[in-house]
Amino acid sequence: MAMKMSLKEARERAVELMHRGYHCGPSVLQVMCEAYGIENEDVLWAGTAFTGGIAGHQTAPCGAVSGATVALGLRHICPASDPRRAKQERSLAREEAGQLVGSFIESFGSISCIDLLGIDFSQPGAYQAFRESGVWKDKCNRYVEYVIERLYELDEERSDGRGP
Repeated sequence: MAMKMSLKEARERAVELMHRGYHCGPSVLQVMCEAYGIENEDVLWAGTAFTGGIAGHQTAPCGAVSGATVALGLRHICPASDPRRAKQERSLAREEAGQLVGSFIESFGSISCIDLLGIDFSQPGAYQAFRESGVWKDKCNRYVEYVIERLYELDEERSDGRGP
């Protein structure tokens, strides 16, 4: 599948969405749906809860990672009427998700939102302070850009026959 935008455009679009108030998970899903040419707004709602981990529960994975794994599933959609191919695509999606998660942990030390940000959103005023501090512009933008880069790399490896 040919991407509908360059990696540079995808990274810029994701940062733009983050600055417009989208959170990490929805930003990743929006950009990757655009890159894959998926024009189904319903898909984007699937990532709505990927903020501050999952719905602010920060012991959950980073929303960017969660959004990226959903994007991988979308990348591997195939007709259920072809059970052999469906099994193969499910296996590839899981393998690539494992690679993405492993490389994220290797790069950042964790996939847990609270470990990555060091801020406990369950504390009164913590989330508001986080938004006002601008920390998200550095950390969260970096995580979003990283998973988008990895998704593009995985797609390129698959296109070149080097992938799983």
